[in-house]
Amino acid sequence: MSTVFDCRDADQLLPALRQARQAIARGELVVLPTDTVYGVGADAFSPAAVARLLAAKGRGRQSPPPVLVPGIPTLRALVAELPEPVERLVERFWPGGLTIVLPAQPSLTWDLGDTGGTVAVRMPAERIALELLAETGPLAVSSANLTGKAAATAVDDALDMLGDSVTVYLDGGASSTGVASTIIDATGLVGDDRRAVRVLRDGAVGRAELREVLGDLLEPDPADPDPADSDAGGGAA
Repeated sequence: MSTVFDCRDADQLLPALRQARQAIARGELVVLPTDTVYGVGADAFSPAAVARLLAAKGRGRQSPPPVLVPGIPTLRALVAELPEPVERLVERFWPGGLTIVLPAQPSLTWDLGDTGGTVAVRMPAERIALELLAETGPLAVSSANLTGKAAATAVDDALDMLGDSVTVYLDGGASSTGVASTIIDATGLVGDDRRAVRVLRDGAVGRAELREVLGDLLEPDPADPDPADSDAGGGAA
């Protein structure tokens, strides 16, 4: 039987975090608020818990979940290398709605699914989520919805879709934006064969904001006209 806590009530917050922490330790699932949409989380280092998360959403190993972290030191521990441009990105956009894909630290003993040796990492700008992460460490967290359904922006939405597959629901009120995080692939910045940063999903952080930090290291926006065509036709300046 699931338990729902209203974390806006100070009397419920500490018991809520305690039960959520205990559920994570047992390999169970927890729904938590983030600054983007509600997420469903599991112990990132428990393959059984990650498999339970994917099953609850109706997803397979080909869709590995991102990992939420409480801060940049944890990011450094999870990735094989933190390129300087990525350091600038996290300084600008973390905590916040930017998920960054990098090569994972090869010594880590975890199984998030078919990741190809990478990990997608984000630090959320949400107090309840950060307090839980500070107690549990990194959590595998995906949006709290069934695959193919809209992401939950309120705890009741998540409860309706995920039901008793989740042990603890942390209600932090309506999501502040309701817009999922932007996901970028920064793996091309690692190693000698440099490639541009690719936007895998548009979301809370816009491409123009990313370009302010990355400049030409960000791939061209497919929606932009080809610069080579700029003089064709003699149009206005």
